[in-house]
Amino acid sequence: MVDFFGVLNDIIAILGHLLSAIGFGLVGLGLARFLLDSYPKANWQLQVALALGFFGLLIGLAAFASAGTTGAFALGAGIAFFMAKKKEEEPEAAAVEEVKKKK
Repeated sequence: MVDFFGVLNDIIAILGHLLSAIGFGLVGLGLARFLLDSYPKANWQLQVALALGFFGLLIGLAAFASAGTTGAFALGAGIAFFMAKKKEEEPEAAAVEEVKKKK
């Protein structure tokens, strides 16, 4: 019976680590999307505060959280960055297609 509780404890620990990684991945995605949407519209004081806060959080996670949590946060932030770059490129592609249709 003791062995059963040991295995159950290990399974719950693994699920906890997976949920932590998924959660911080979503937090990284959300914070990076907020940063990338707010940054161009803000004055310079708010831009400095946003950048320092975001990178300060990443440094704090690297110092005090597990490697999986920090990696998931950084991965989520990277996905948000590439999603923003893709969104910026889409209007140009649509404009080129409209020009081709008019000719």
